[in-house]
Amino acid sequence: MSAASANRDSVDHASKSLRILRQVFGYQQFRSGQLEIIEAVLSGRDSLVVLPTGGGKSLCYQIPALALEGCTLVISPLIALMKDQVDQLLLNGVSAAYLHAAQPVAVQRSHWRELQAGHLKLLYISPERLLSDHFFERLPESLSFMAIDEAHCVSQWGHDFRPEYQAIGRVKQRFPNLPLMALTATADESTRRDITHHLCLQRPVCYIGSFDRPNIDYTVQEKFRPLEQLWRFIQQQQGNSGIIYCRSRAKVEELTVRLQQRGASVAAYHAGLESLQRQQTQEAYQRDDLQIIVATIAFGMGINKPNIRFVVHHDLPWTIEAYYQETGRAGRDGLPAQALLLYDPADRAWLKSVLADKPASPATRVESHKLNAMGAFAEAQTCRRLVLLNYFGEPRQTPCGHCDICRDPPQRYDGLLDAQKALSCVYRVGQRFGIGYVVEILRGVNQARIRDQGHHQLTVYGLGREQSAAYWTSILRQLIHLGLLVQNVAHYSALQLTEAARPVLQGKTVLMLAVPRTDLLHSGSAGGRQRAGSQTVDPLFLQLRQLRKSIATEENLPPYAVFNDATLQEMALQRPSSEQALLAISGIGQRKLARFGQRFLHLIATQSPG
Repeated sequence: MSAASANRDSVDHASKSLRILRQVFGYQQFRSGQLEIIEAVLSGRDSLVVLPTGGGKSLCYQIPALALEGCTLVISPLIALMKDQVDQLLLNGVSAAYLHAAQPVAVQRSHWRELQAGHLKLLYISPERLLSDHFFERLPESLSFMAIDEAHCVSQWGHDFRPEYQAIGRVKQRFPNLPLMALTATADESTRRDITHHLCLQRPVCYIGSFDRPNIDYTVQEKFRPLEQLWRFIQQQQGNSGIIYCRSRAKVEELTVRLQQRGASVAAYHAGLESLQRQQTQEAYQRDDLQIIVATIAFGMGINKPNIRFVVHHDLPWTIEAYYQETGRAGRDGLPAQALLLYDPADRAWLKSVLADKPASPATRVESHKLNAMGAFAEAQTCRRLVLLNYFGEPRQTPCGHCDICRDPPQRYDGLLDAQKALSCVYRVGQRFGIGYVVEILRGVNQARIRDQGHHQLTVYGLGREQSAAYWTSILRQLIHLGLLVQNVAHYSALQLTEAARPVLQGKTVLMLAVPRTDLLHSGSAGGRQRAGSQTVDPLFLQLRQLRKSIATEENLPPYAVFNDATLQEMALQRPSSEQALLAISGIGQRKLARFGQRFLHLIATQSPG
């Protein structure tokens, strides 16, 4: 093909893709990288796409699916994700379906006939169904291309490894000319190599978008009184949707009950619950009938809810990849969102002990490296966003200006005397007790167990009574971060001195510490600056949201499937008075205009500006 011919094809592809984007999906312009990715498929190329959650991955395969003849197969790991995608495509007038074993046999046969007859543009299936002999051997030759979502599941180095994903490469062997697109939100270089190898991608076009999610405000807070910290944070959210992640099912259950007792609209979600209960909880959350989900990592991959305004990690995640993907479930509509991590170094020590119990292998070395990186992020004294972006190989040097470190840089002071008091206390109690007990000794707390140990007679008893428990907890944690103390997980996280503590105790070194932030529970700073929770809300936006909820209930849809929050905010700002003006609002295509447009125009017309 000549250069001129290739250029004409590229222009034709771009023109057709833009027309589909505007008429079907209601967006006026492509985001960065989308058109380049779509062009690769329309040119018959394989592709590997790494875009952040909320970065517009779905359009990268949905638009070429509509531009090409035949049906596109989309491989997706979860039924909930398939259903959500298909429901939204149907709302936009696209012929789409999904297949899974739990469907009635008649429905499955109907979808299969539609596929064979060429009536479907997109068919969503799981990797297990794709590779079953019954399905695989009968795949029609008229397939246009195949998209593999959550492609990091292919790799052993990925954080959601699923062995069945590795066999998807069989499709390429049977259909060598079928373009394949692998998509994921997180994949380091080793994971990308694995994806390319196992899926048999041929010289793929690789597009790695920015990992920056500028609308997410990152905050790490010392876990001191987590229930109180969480409750204050939730109260600041003004009813916004959120997720709270916990490491264990027991913690999920306990935290859910405690928050419910305080009046929060919250439910638990973990793999130990009955399938029907999980489904009902997820549906209530999708429909905005439930504000908060408290969950293990079992919740999330199948969630396509764009108006999640906050994600809280009650416990330290294993990896930055997991943290990034989980926090990325907030703010998918591009509006401000918050990510709060409650951090206790004991959580990291416990995870290290779990790894230490595993047989040494290349995999455990990788796990250890990733855990160390996660701990370094939590303990960083530099811009959170810079730590994340540099980890993912996206070099940045300019601080973001709106994470907790940028908003309120830690003040430094000569902490030698405080460190000597704390280290001496650890030594005097025999290096046999954890942070909480050492703090009680420093503050001179009158407790029976202290008297029983005879520790009320120590010279260090009450040596720091002028400071709060939060103050001394912060000092001890900083000494752990600096390597002057370690927590012995095998002995109930007892604090023990390292050799590096000797010159500090002897006063032979300078030691600068961060001034402890002891007002986290009382100053309203539990979530940092409340970008998503405390801003003034346009009354028209609230009325539009109420109308959306009414329509969603009538139509048995999740509200965001009608219009997302970003679309409603643009409506409230622009106040369109005609169908043509409404069509210019981002996220409103021809089909949704015809179905919902008049009711929104009527509401806007009845409201006076200001």
